[in-house]
Amino acid sequence: MENKTIARNLRLLSQLMELHNENPFKIKSVANAAFKVDKLPYAVSGKTLEEIAQIDGLGKSISAKVCELLETGSMIELQQILSQTPDGIVEMLGIKGIGPKKIAVIWKDLAIEHIGELYYACNENRLIEAKGFGLKTQEEIKKIIEFKMAAQGKFLYAQTENLVNTLYADLAIWLNTVSGEPLLGIAGAYRRCAEIVEEIELLIGAEDQAEIQDKISAFEALLFEQQADGNYLANSPFGLKIKLYVTPKSNFYLDWFKRTGNEQHVNEVLKLAGPGPFESEIEIYQKAGLAFVEPELREGLNEIQLAKENKLPLLITDADLKGSLHNHSTWSDGVHSLEEMAVFCKEQLQLEYLGICDHSRSAFYANGLNEQRVYAQHQEIEALNVKLAPFRIFKGIESDILNDGSLDYSEEILKTFDFVVASVHSNLRMDEEKATARLIKAIENPYTTILGHPTGRLLLSRKGYPINYTKVIDACAANNVVIEINANPLRLDLDWRWHHYALEKGVLLSVNPDAHRKEGFHDMHYGILVGRKGGLSAKQCLNALSLANISQYFGNKK
Repeated sequence: MENKTIARNLRLLSQLMELHNENPFKIKSVANAAFKVDKLPYAVSGKTLEEIAQIDGLGKSISAKVCELLETGSMIELQQILSQTPDGIVEMLGIKGIGPKKIAVIWKDLAIEHIGELYYACNENRLIEAKGFGLKTQEEIKKIIEFKMAAQGKFLYAQTENLVNTLYADLAIWLNTVSGEPLLGIAGAYRRCAEIVEEIELLIGAEDQAEIQDKISAFEALLFEQQADGNYLANSPFGLKIKLYVTPKSNFYLDWFKRTGNEQHVNEVLKLAGPGPFESEIEIYQKAGLAFVEPELREGLNEIQLAKENKLPLLITDADLKGSLHNHSTWSDGVHSLEEMAVFCKEQLQLEYLGICDHSRSAFYANGLNEQRVYAQHQEIEALNVKLAPFRIFKGIESDILNDGSLDYSEEILKTFDFVVASVHSNLRMDEEKATARLIKAIENPYTTILGHPTGRLLLSRKGYPINYTKVIDACAANNVVIEINANPLRLDLDWRWHHYALEKGVLLSVNPDAHRKEGFHDMHYGILVGRKGGLSAKQCLNALSLANISQYFGNKK
């Protein structure tokens, strides 16, 4: 074992001891030993216990730990303290700029146990309120985590959108210098609006492919390099791969189609449509005897059968939304006041209503509302509803689902809300049976209106807790409970792969931004995109209801 490995283990031990608030003198001794071992000009491996004990800064106790590490590959003390520490907290120790003291605040005061949760908290502006943190530290942490995510070669759709839109516009302008009016299209997973994107695929259809080759070096926005297959590759400043394919203009629509849908979808359609050529994608489906399938749906599920029967859904659009449900204000952990959130929805977004759902009392880390503050907030809502009429604020709450599946307030308090979003925020390590039973008990509570972010997942960061989707969706259908599509780009939960089952069961979905600031309302756009992937239409979306209809819906539920 190399000295650096020994030092790394000792350093981790000292950090964990500090995290768990152990004896400061002992912590300093272990940290000092880690430093000393790392700087030694010779290898510790192969030395006897007595020889190791003579090394400056080690001594009898720490030399024994080093020997144990060399002989067994581990240290009992380190393993014991690791067993008391969530894996995500250990991972945080690798983030530059936050030491054990700050991580202890993140863990103990903010109840955050995973890097994904930490990134989410940075986006919610929650860190700046914590002891020892400020806006600068929060932004640095956010950038470091984004760098770690990018290093995996995978990106959230939302992280790529601005780049793709800008690149598409720049390429369109550049192509004006190319003869023959070339065609340009975005393909691949991005065009299908996948929640995770590993590369961007672009396609040019040109009369003269050699002209593209001659002029591509003059494209200033990105440096495209020709590959062995004749196509081009570039890397964005933050590491996203951009692939550019060039095809004869006559083949453009066929190649665009091939590079958009997944393999199963493409093969099945072309088997029916024949080899082409085609003047448009619409013509491909027409020749296949199919209704046109929107790119989002081309995933090789049941879309081709629906297209044969002309039963494809009329997919929801951003314009279909009439209101925004599940949002937070300064009453709990939001950045903007209730009035600021409402005015933004009314004046900037031209919506008819806002559902405010600040955190319930158990979410102490998010300044959850106790019973007295619930009453005070309701008083403000009633006053604002008079002031902002006909716009309306609905009295909602994001009630924590407790360990046993019960909600966070008594029936006397729950009945004062217009609607209740029930969400899990704690104890995410239950097995599937317990996690499913917990959700079903909450769903069966007569005051639950919407099941919030059903699995608690954070994309590229934290897997959702395991649930039996079928049983949970069936319970929602039986109890007239809406399921949320949490539109935050880190969540997009309920997963689109389960939308079709929920819709078949008659369960309404709600595209909720979970906004903690005014800008967060724009996340509804990403919820719409994954809703479209799952086959969601406006008539099956709760917040596509008009103010009058959703008021009646909430009234009937109560």
